[in-house]
Amino acid sequence: MDNFPKQAVILAAGESSRCWPLNSVHKSLFKIMGKPLIWYTISALNDAGVAEIIVIQGKKRDIEEELKKHPLAAKKIQYVIQPEPAGIGDALFRAKESLRGQFFVLWAHQIDCRENVKNMIKESAKTGAKTVLVGQITKTAWLYGIARLEGGLVKEIVEKPQAGQEPSDIRIVGTYLLDELLIPYFEKTANDSYDFEKTLSLYMTDNDARIVMIDKDYKAASLKYPWHFFNLNKYLFDKFLTKKIIAKTAWIAKTAVIEGNVIIGDNVKVLEGAVVKGPSYVGPDSVIGNNSIVRDYCNLENKAVVGALCEAARVIFQPDVHVHSGYYGDSIFATGCRSGAGTITANVRLDRGEIKVKTKKESEGVKKIVELETGLKALGVIAGEKARIGVGATFMPGVLVGKNCFMGPKSLIKDNLEDGQKIF
Repeated sequence: MDNFPKQAVILAAGESSRCWPLNSVHKSLFKIMGKPLIWYTISALNDAGVAEIIVIQGKKRDIEEELKKHPLAAKKIQYVIQPEPAGIGDALFRAKESLRGQFFVLWAHQIDCRENVKNMIKESAKTGAKTVLVGQITKTAWLYGIARLEGGLVKEIVEKPQAGQEPSDIRIVGTYLLDELLIPYFEKTANDSYDFEKTLSLYMTDNDARIVMIDKDYKAASLKYPWHFFNLNKYLFDKFLTKKIIAKTAWIAKTAVIEGNVIIGDNVKVLEGAVVKGPSYVGPDSVIGNNSIVRDYCNLENKAVVGALCEAARVIFQPDVHVHSGYYGDSIFATGCRSGAGTITANVRLDRGEIKVKTKKESEGVKKIVELETGLKALGVIAGEKARIGVGATFMPGVLVGKNCFMGPKSLIKDNLEDGQKIF
């Protein structure tokens, strides 16, 4: 197709504040199976035929530095600095000199964008609309930008409408097919947090905009809160982890068991009596201790240590996480966490009900504690970088632990811990 859009703008300059305590780095740098999420997004765009990538990153240039470590098929990647996270509108305005004709805009964690991109192109070709959005049915409209439609056309995006005042139940997923003619409209709208939605809504009063829908039950596209990483982990495992791969440099004890679709990286040691059941990933230079079990969608990044007599189920460990005996279920540990022997992460309520997570929310300048519905009946602890957990510590379901926290021996952690907090 001669007029196939060849450009995509990837947004990766935000603070990822809602992903606390996993926001020490941009959320697109979170690693699954050895690669950052943004790598999967760019790869999906390449597969869909988009070869020119414009990455909007922060002034730390951490996206650019990380991607240097992971070769990509993209013919061209250009980096644009957004010094402060000032929204999509500001990002596009900074990239305007590079934009030509139609182009895609998407968040850096849209690892599932391949089919969306193809469906958007089909819709644009069929209807002649230069602008195509992606929608998904939601029951929590107040958390998202919601589409207002008239006769099949999108006429407005209402950002986080109050409950009962939603124009529809269709949320905008965050993958857009736009046109360079949108750029001049930014001069007509006020510069605030939602200038992109305002600008796009103004543009759509003058130009046709269509929408393509994705499965209402599909969850991989969303990454607002830290527990959403589990959805992306499962999506990538199901898509790419389809056979057993054991590196030639790995050492597997004769009495160890490797069962199912499992990737064992270079220089991994799986000691006597250990069991690794797929789908699971064990990154390079990791150790699985004697008589331990690692099972069911475990993602252990490089230099992980799972000590003897440990059970890990559905956990995501970022690089250099060391844990000893105990139970770790449905939990996420950021880079450099350490956990002593006998640690227990409770991951299910006694009544088997939905697990809710407490978090701070600011409204009209006032911060208050609210409970967020996770939709999960199994959720353990989510710990930030370099958290230190003493022997015999116990976590209640759905607890968030900030970076550099210290939890003494036999601690019972029932509530969230702020960054740097210490308990004994």
